[in-house]
Amino acid sequence: MVLDAYAAKHGADFQSWQNLGEYARISVGGKDVFLAKPMTYMNLSGQMVCSLARFYKIPTINWLVCFDDMSLNLGDIRLRPHGSAGGQKGMKNIIELSGTDKIARLRVGIGPKPERFNAADFVLSRFGKDQMPVLQTAVEKAADALDVFLTDGLEKAMNRFN
Repeated sequence: MVLDAYAAKHGADFQSWQNLGEYARISVGGKDVFLAKPMTYMNLSGQMVCSLARFYKIPTINWLVCFDDMSLNLGDIRLRPHGSAGGQKGMKNIIELSGTDKIARLRVGIGPKPERFNAADFVLSRFGKDQMPVLQTAVEKAADALDVFLTDGLEKAMNRFN
C-alpha cells in the first residue's frame, strides 16, 4: 500500500520482474529509485528484491525495506538502520539472501495481534472499516517518510518520523 501510494504520487506504473514481483523506476531528486513489490509468497520476498538489486547493482546501503509489523500498534511507523528480522519472515528472507542485516527498514504497524489469534491468520486478514482511516493515515505518513529517506537520508527520516 505504501509503494502504491508513493508510485501514484510520482505517476509511476509498475511492471513485471521475472515473475517474482513488480517494480517501478522513478527519479527522486535526480536519483534513480526502484520501487519493488515482491509477489512471491511473503517468506520468499528476498528472491525478487535481491534479483532486482543484483541486476541493477544496487548496494544494500541504498535499500529501504517497507513491511507490516504486528508488534507496532496500527498506524505507527518506525524507521531503523538495521537489525534482525524481528519475526517478519519476508525480511528474514531478504537478510538471508542479501547476506546482511545492515538494511534500513520502514515498519508499518498493524497490531496489536489479538491474544487468541494465529499470527499468520492475523497478518493475512482484512482490515476492518473502522481501521481504514488510521491505516490510510499511516500509509501517507510512511510515503512521506520514504520521501525524506530518499531526499535527505535515513537519519533525518528517523528524526522526523520515529
